[in-house]
Amino acid sequence: MSSLLQLQQRTSLWKSSAHIRRRYSSEALESGFPKPDPKYDETILAIPRSKSGTNISTKERKAGRVPAILFEQEDGQHGGNKRLISVRTTQIRKLVNHLGRSFFLSRVFDLELRSPAFDEYDDILEKVRVLPRLIHLHSATDAPLNVTFIRAPSNALLKVDIPIVYRGEDISPGLRKGAYLNTIKRTVKYLCPADVIPPFIDVDLSELDVGQKLVMGDLKVHPALKLLQSKEEPVCKIMGARVSDQKKSK
Repeated sequence: MSSLLQLQQRTSLWKSSAHIRRRYSSEALESGFPKPDPKYDETILAIPRSKSGTNISTKERKAGRVPAILFEQEDGQHGGNKRLISVRTTQIRKLVNHLGRSFFLSRVFDLELRSPAFDEYDDILEKVRVLPRLIHLHSATDAPLNVTFIRAPSNALLKVDIPIVYRGEDISPGLRKGAYLNTIKRTVKYLCPADVIPPFIDVDLSELDVGQKLVMGDLKVHPALKLLQSKEEPVCKIMGARVSDQKKSK
């Protein structure tokens, strides 16, 4: 592979990462920790659903609704009683498109249960704070097929896969020497108090040289977060150019 092509690929990666960083800007940091962008503080609207099953789910999707489940255990973590609900396809799809799937699944939302429809003038049966736990997307269209929510009251401790955002690629000593970034982890699992779930973990590569790596224990997060993976598990590493690439560039 030519040096020019390698440079073009790295430049493309830097631009892609920069795009993510602009969306989840470090300007939103407070006390050194990322906070959710208020631009995406939407209230998810839902309506009750009395029945489940394949036929019911198909009818819901044809009507522009996504069949969903709300687990209502008070501690927000261990499932418990579930409520059948439906949410608007357009709203869920917009949030997933704007935020990205991983970021959608690590963000707490307010959910308003309305009856009998989604209209703003309908009665609000209940308003709860929720964390999206699972979302299934159509393999071809990325349309949301179903969503699972779990209650997220302030006293809840929630297992969350928090996305990683890498920055500093453009000034990393190792990457400037022609090495490449081996991104081993895209998310990290923490046990989080519902009130301090970060939208992402900011990983700074600006001082990493060839052969250096970051492990789980190196990540800077709120002290209330408990890591649920080994502290020694690698997150990323600056790798030297592959032997095959070196031969091709000669």
